[in-house]
Amino acid sequence: MTDSLRNEVRKRAKHCCEYCFAQEIISHDPFSAEHIIPSSKGGKDELDNLAWSCLGCNYHKFTATIAIDLVSEETVNLFHPRKDIWAEHFKWNEDYTQLIGLSAVGRATIIRLKLNRTGLINLRQILRTAGKHPPNL
Repeated sequence: MTDSLRNEVRKRAKHCCEYCFAQEIISHDPFSAEHIIPSSKGGKDELDNLAWSCLGCNYHKFTATIAIDLVSEETVNLFHPRKDIWAEHFKWNEDYTQLIGLSAVGRATIIRLKLNRTGLINLRQILRTAGKHPPNL
């Protein structure tokens, strides 16, 4: 993957993880251009197949493209930042510290990627107090 393509993915995402909305500028871990459909499953190094991802989300997603929704017990596709509309699958809880799944895709993605990990919740609380969360996307 070229640096130019990586920078294009970063800019399109406004320097935020496209899954958990962590902000790159305050992260101590590197972010990367993550393959939505992994290379091992035929995914290409193309803009439409890349999402800007924090280390935590990339680690938990790994090569997964599907997960089980615990409510419906269905196997569903994970949230696809290029094809799915975020607001159809997720919303913030009242204090903007946790994501709530509105659909099977949202619920399964939250569980698989651990989008409400303790560290993220703590960071969201601090950033919310500072007026920096959720990010203006």
